[in-house]
Amino acid sequence: MNAPWLSLIGLGEDGADALTPAARALVAQASLIVGGARHLAMIDAPAERLQWPSPLSDALPRILAQRGKATVVLASGDPFFYGVGDLIARHVARDEIFCVPAPSAFSLAAARLKWSQQDCTLLSLHGRAFERVTPHLQPRAKIIALSWDESTPARLARHLALRGMGGSRVHVLERLGGPHERVRDARADAFALSDIAPLNTVAFEVDAGGDAVVIPLAPGLPDDWFEHDGQLTKRDIRAVTLSALAPRKGELLWDVGAGAGSVAIEWMLSDPSNRAIAIERDAVRAARIARNALSLGVPDLRVVAGEAPQALAELDAPQAIFIGGGADAATLAAAWDALPRFGRIVVNAVTIETQSLLADAYRDNGGELIHLQLAHARPIGRFHALDPAMAVTQWRATKR
Repeated sequence: MNAPWLSLIGLGEDGADALTPAARALVAQASLIVGGARHLAMIDAPAERLQWPSPLSDALPRILAQRGKATVVLASGDPFFYGVGDLIARHVARDEIFCVPAPSAFSLAAARLKWSQQDCTLLSLHGRAFERVTPHLQPRAKIIALSWDESTPARLARHLALRGMGGSRVHVLERLGGPHERVRDARADAFALSDIAPLNTVAFEVDAGGDAVVIPLAPGLPDDWFEHDGQLTKRDIRAVTLSALAPRKGELLWDVGAGAGSVAIEWMLSDPSNRAIAIERDAVRAARIARNALSLGVPDLRVVAGEAPQALAELDAPQAIFIGGGADAATLAAAWDALPRFGRIVVNAVTIETQSLLADAYRDNGGELIHLQLAHARPIGRFHALDPAMAVTQWRATKR
């Protein structure tokens, strides 16, 4: 059992004045204090100082060289809530760290608005893609988000208005916990607040009108929500495909021959921790996949422009693989080999040649082989008839 030598101390806008006597003692005894320029300016101590570089990880060698010497890392609010704590804990043993958190911006915002924090969606848009907020825009959802800078509240207001949620009231909470704290609000579709401090938190309850664009919680987004050239797993087949892939929290999917990226995108929408790699040989389609990912709120989708099976060679090992873009024998074999034990594979086929490959895969590896046939009504004169779409054969299997 190692003694803690590294102290993570949370600071609010009151700075050192709000520190407990124990936290003050840790700062006074430190031989090195690490923090941002604003936090370092709040502390009066004789220790050597290290301002966070960019990226933050560049400071790790200097911090780790301190092992056994009293060291303090200053952080905003709670270091383990969208803070530096996670980065530190990946490199320093738990019993070598002592943490003194301050109230987070989330807890302060909820307290000011009298919102129950457990009922809120808590997001950080600081250092993260703005588009990640989109899937969380559900009717009546209460969202508290850490802003990137003073432009974030207005950008969120525009985003809400464009999606038919202009009636949402946007609260801008500036410099929470300090002597210059300020809380203001405005409707999203009439947002005109100015002189917003760069250090701010934004909160809003979604008011979604009947025509609001809300991303459903079940798979099968409308086809016209995707930019595509026809190479798209259609809505109903996609819903069945996602069900067969059975996404689980934190898993990685390979979407091979991704087309418009619809399966990879909906895989990521199933849980914020899910990851996907879309492999597409056509560069125009690959760029289109990236645009679709941004517009539908999963900007972290990785797009690989390359042809399978060669493009699969250096990718992180997946827990599931979908092949929807004309599988061949080599790609099927490479995908099956890449799966770990209990990994899942789903392959869709419309041509006789690919269906034959799936019959062989079913014979050799088991699983299920199913036939999907859909028909949509269309007018015939003054009547209507069901017009069958092209049938899809689907092989789904778990590697044992």
